[in-house]
Amino acid sequence: MMSTDQNSIIHNPNKAIAKELKFKANEFLNSRRNANNLLDIIGHLEQCLTQKQPVTSCILTLEVIFTELLKRREMCITITPLKPKDQSPETKYKEWLQERFEEAIKLILACIKVEKTNESSQALVTSMKLMSWEGKYPLEQTDTYCFPKFRLRYILLALLSTERSNSQLINRFREYADYIDIVYYSWKMIPTLATKAAFENEMFAHNYLDLIDALAVKKEMPDDAKLLCSLESPRPENYDYHSMRKAINKVWNCIMQWDMKETIHKQVLIVLLERILPHLEKPILLTDFLMDSLDFGGPIGLLALQGLFTLIQKHNITYPNIYEKLYSMFEPEIFHTKFKARLFYLADIFLSSSHLPESLVAAFVKRLARLSLIAPPQDAIIILYFIGNLILRHPGLKRLICSQIVVEVSRDPFIMDEREPTKSNALESSLWEIVTMQKHALPSVATAAKFISQPLPSTEWDLSTVLEIKEDDIFDQEIAKKTKQYALAFERPHSMFLAKNDKVIQYWKLF
Repeated sequence: MMSTDQNSIIHNPNKAIAKELKFKANEFLNSRRNANNLLDIIGHLEQCLTQKQPVTSCILTLEVIFTELLKRREMCITITPLKPKDQSPETKYKEWLQERFEEAIKLILACIKVEKTNESSQALVTSMKLMSWEGKYPLEQTDTYCFPKFRLRYILLALLSTERSNSQLINRFREYADYIDIVYYSWKMIPTLATKAAFENEMFAHNYLDLIDALAVKKEMPDDAKLLCSLESPRPENYDYHSMRKAINKVWNCIMQWDMKETIHKQVLIVLLERILPHLEKPILLTDFLMDSLDFGGPIGLLALQGLFTLIQKHNITYPNIYEKLYSMFEPEIFHTKFKARLFYLADIFLSSSHLPESLVAAFVKRLARLSLIAPPQDAIIILYFIGNLILRHPGLKRLICSQIVVEVSRDPFIMDEREPTKSNALESSLWEIVTMQKHALPSVATAAKFISQPLPSTEWDLSTVLEIKEDDIFDQEIAKKTKQYALAFERPHSMFLAKNDKVIQYWKLF
């Protein structure tokens, strides 16, 4: 009869392999006579890679082995200047261990390319851990801080695949962006990791931009700064912002030479706004790029508009047709993009001035009101509150409320297709669309539209809270309002479920 452990091993061969690898690793670490065990483990990992078998057990076993060897300094060789190389058996054994270490590192880096995400993720984590321990306990005796740059370079190259998207792995790598040495040396290496020909590969370009986005740069060393590859506390030379800034500008100059497709173009703008722009030496040079991007419309045009707003706000550039571009972006298609919150945010800022012409603001109000008729419920609520805020900022727009009744929609003088907002005849129209929205099927939308029939508040609505509303939340709230709590019977019912001591029971017996 088989034991429980034997039965589980038969049904789970991977567990048996992991148990055997652990046994071999313990034998190797306990005695040098079992040095061949290390060769067996490395050979098994190579075999698993070739035959596309699970590699996690081998990776974790090698991580334990070499982490322990680095801590014990059993691979560390002391080099004395002007002295011949030591040829003792101890030195030769250490050299042999270093060779196996290099061999294992190459195989682990190769595991980053396997198809299963959990295995490739484990390979990345193990590579980073081994690099960390090598930085803390270098293979050569030294008194100075020595970051293993070549290790990091190979890891970054493994992430920059030309065959598949490594966004999940790069998100895992993002966890190490809290360490200033990783951020610093990564930025120093990124400009040298690719050529112009490499960027012609769309997958490589996506991975390259994801990697840049994962590395947050801070202009000053934070007080809680920490190093991944050193036992010492951070020192100023480990975080030189000026050299990092040069690397960032070099990277961006290279990106500007790309032949961008639509998906790459959008990702470039996102990385520019969230990572690159604050660190550029001459951000005004972006003006032509952003103006050309505005002509694309859609998400690309919206992101370019945000970049131009930053240049207008912080670098005093002028763009004469900025309001026409903003006006043209309010199309039905915007409700189906994930950047619509940015559009409302930017529109709220651009239209915040009380010195704008009423004809211009009235055009935005009418266009938004017309779009509210076809917008999803959560977007309709945002539009209605936004219109209310614009009327509060520009009291002259109350004339749109005074003539609420229009006999026929076809007689509305507002020209929806007019590209120039001041020529759309918005001031001659009325907000009949909002009156119509008061009969919306969802009470929350209808309630939001009733502001036009009531005295306006003294303060504006907070759009930041409204922007967080999701469509599912609206329907859940409506269901919750109409759901009643029914009292449950806490006494056991008798005689046709009548309550205890009921008057009917005293005079009647029901069957």
